[in-house]
Amino acid sequence: EEVMNPAIREPVVAGTFYPMDRSELSRQLDHLVAVDPERHQLLACVAPHAGYMYSGGVAGRLFGHLDLPRRVVVMGPNHTGMGADVSVAPHDQWQTPLGPQEVDRELAEAVLARDPDAVGDAHAHWREHSIEVQLPFLRRRRPDVVILPIALKHISLDRCLQLGETLAFLADGLGEPVGFVASSDMTHYRPDDVARDLDHHAISALLARSPEDLYDTVHRMGISMCGVIPATVALAAANALGASSAHLEAYSTSGDTSGDYSSVVGYAGVCIHE
Repeated sequence: EEVMNPAIREPVVAGTFYPMDRSELSRQLDHLVAVDPERHQLLACVAPHAGYMYSGGVAGRLFGHLDLPRRVVVMGPNHTGMGADVSVAPHDQWQTPLGPQEVDRELAEAVLARDPDAVGDAHAHWREHSIEVQLPFLRRRRPDVVILPIALKHISLDRCLQLGETLAFLADGLGEPVGFVASSDMTHYRPDDVARDLDHHAISALLARSPEDLYDTVHRMGISMCGVIPATVALAAANALGASSAHLEAYSTSGDTSGDYSSVVGYAGVCIHE
């Protein structure tokens, strides 16, 4: 059993999902992230978390469209099943190939103090890739970004809405803007036409900015959107902070990369803004 340093979280998918070498990763980000002249300030977004070969194009277009505040809450699904339902990263920093990434301890402590479900838990983050893959894109767009990673298991709609309200309340009290990134892939391992159809329903709920409709649609239609919980929470937080509009910035499936359309994963880049 590896000993975890409670202060520093080491990357787990550098070298597989994205390059471990700093200059190689920088070159890949140069290629993927084209800065859009017509940008929105990040209030909330849904960004994919697969290997950059597959979802990096969608993520790059999304983050190229966003101007980031200094403080960003990054929420991802808990794929490993380890740790608490709502696991706030207890670390001081996350190591990345682009250098150490500072964690927002002030906001972390505020969330832990205010949300009864939130636990400072390293286990949920130890082997989880969904938040880690967002960090190079965030650092590329805002080198001084400070992050708060939160890993979420499958919680009820009420708990999602409550956490979203809590995050919005705390963000509102900081005196500076906070952005929310929900890490999620869309439909998993269905034929391309089926995936696109199912994803259209989930994306429609996102664009309507309805956390209730998103949660209900994904469950009712059996859409295998792994980050439905982070996306529901991010929508609730964004709405409480005055979101008034949303659009789909980019969408593709793994078939667009692999050429195999018989079983694909969908990737969406959704921007929710004031």
